[in-house]
Amino acid sequence: MKQTNAVPAGAGWVSKSIRDFPGSPVARIGNDWMLVTSGDDPFSGGWNTMTASWGGFGVLWGRDIAVMFIRQSRRTLEFAERTDLFTLSFFSAGYRKALDFCGEKSGRDYDKAAETALTPIVFEKEGADGKAAPATGFAEAQEIVICRKLYTHDFAPGGFLDPSIDSGCYPQKDYHRMFIGEALAMMVKG
Repeated sequence: MKQTNAVPAGAGWVSKSIRDFPGSPVARIGNDWMLVTSGDDPFSGGWNTMTASWGGFGVLWGRDIAVMFIRQSRRTLEFAERTDLFTLSFFSAGYRKALDFCGEKSGRDYDKAAETALTPIVFEKEGADGKAAPATGFAEAQEIVICRKLYTHDFAPGGFLDPSIDSGCYPQKDYHRMFIGEALAMMVKG
């Protein structure tokens, strides 16, 4: 399904370091959730978003990084695989219903932006090839972390040292792909 067209971010957003992320990342991701968004053509609908409550921030390879996970069955995966950039958008509690929808429904069947009244906006950052690339977030977000992919890895059954994780989180064997991205900027409303 074609997604609602995005618009340029425009004025009013300020770029900060991920090191200035407000609050506990564990609580903000695990309790409040975030939208993971990726795509290569946001102006014509070539993007998708999904709700996530797993992820994190840290330092790896001397870079500030964000980690996110997408199941093989999710539509967002196809966009995350073919593009250099992804975003993590964080919202106030008033957007919980929109985050519920984006986690329960597929972008294959619904225009998530239209259904939730969220406004896609586009920032440009440098892709892996050194050229400007689009990064889609949402105007209603409090913070949007823009990341450039550095590494991907598929979870595998043999890697679980605690078998209860495999049986409890993956009864359908629909394992996640992990994405590690360099946190290029955290956009906040200025």
